[in-house]
Amino acid sequence: MKRLALITSHAPSLLSFRSHLIRALVTKGIKVWALAPNFDDHSRAAVLKLGATPVDCPMDRTGVNPFRDLVNTWRMFLILRRLQPDLTLSYFIKPVVFGSMAAFVARVPRRIAMVEGLGFVFTPMATALTFKRRILRALVLGLYKTGLSCAHKVIFLNPDDSAELVAAGALLPDKVFLLGGIGVELKDWKLIPPSVEPITFLLVARLLREKGIEEYAMAARIVKRQHPQARFILLGSVDDNPGALAEADIKSWSDEGTLEWHGHVAVQPWMAQASVYVLPSYREGMPVSTQEAMAAGRAVITTDVPGCRQTVEHGVNGFLVPPRNPDALAEAMLRFIEQPELIHSMGKASLCIAQQRFDVHEVTVRLMTVLFDGDHKHGNLP
Repeated sequence: MKRLALITSHAPSLLSFRSHLIRALVTKGIKVWALAPNFDDHSRAAVLKLGATPVDCPMDRTGVNPFRDLVNTWRMFLILRRLQPDLTLSYFIKPVVFGSMAAFVARVPRRIAMVEGLGFVFTPMATALTFKRRILRALVLGLYKTGLSCAHKVIFLNPDDSAELVAAGALLPDKVFLLGGIGVELKDWKLIPPSVEPITFLLVARLLREKGIEEYAMAARIVKRQHPQARFILLGSVDDNPGALAEADIKSWSDEGTLEWHGHVAVQPWMAQASVYVLPSYREGMPVSTQEAMAAGRAVITTDVPGCRQTVEHGVNGFLVPPRNPDALAEAMLRFIEQPELIHSMGKASLCIAQQRFDVHEVTVRLMTVLFDGDHKHGNLP
């Protein structure tokens, strides 16, 4: 196993999520190709600097055109047949499905899929499933079943996602490898005492409805009625995802003084200003932003849903609240305002948990184990 192809649907993720893995692979003498559809000059140069070779690979990240997906899968097969890797690691939904299929047809000896979240069709709705959504969910389950049948191992970040696919008959239990969070570089998130004057809440996310942005704004309004000095910061850019919020809505919250929206910017300076990190998402794989906040020693408020609940021990390093519930979210925020000592004690607990569970170097060791050695006891984390 000396040649590995990483397959993703978003080139910048190679830098933000896979850079430590690429370095570790290259250090061990592994030839790494990075396949993605949207390289630009910056991402191409950065991947080369890591020691990997960028390869343009057609893929429609958010489209739902089955014919185009099939054509792109065929093109991916041709690329893999030319490169002849010993191993593929596919991550994100389309690469997991179509990349695993292409690798199977190309007869790649070892094929690993990494599910970092099941996608919006598996996110619980506030109302009963519509007929259209039920059909779409069935189609996606069918695609998962086909794609994952082509993989030797399937890596998950949380146990809820794997349990759902196993229960639906889309995955065999013996293929599951539970990694936990993908980890963060702890030394990049040096502990800075949290700001408490004024108490400041921070949310970092793509501006999608399913990230709980609307609930964050509604909870901010509730809190500001009692504590107008409290700050609510939102970082993130508008997305082309079908569930994206309109930029006009974000600007309206900013214009009325509910939120401070600063777009897509470096997180560290804003984390230094934050008292508490907030992520009211409807579902996650295992949110990196929360892991970063914990590494920075911040208490966390998040939702009691798959992926999010694995980052917070309720009452220890933060609070879990029901999804789609701005009142409960505001109540948790008010507890930090009325008991500011919790900001410090829970922030220290967050740092301890991050050091124990989210060190990217330890995560990379576990990931390398499943890539090259198959089953390993360290893969099945609590």
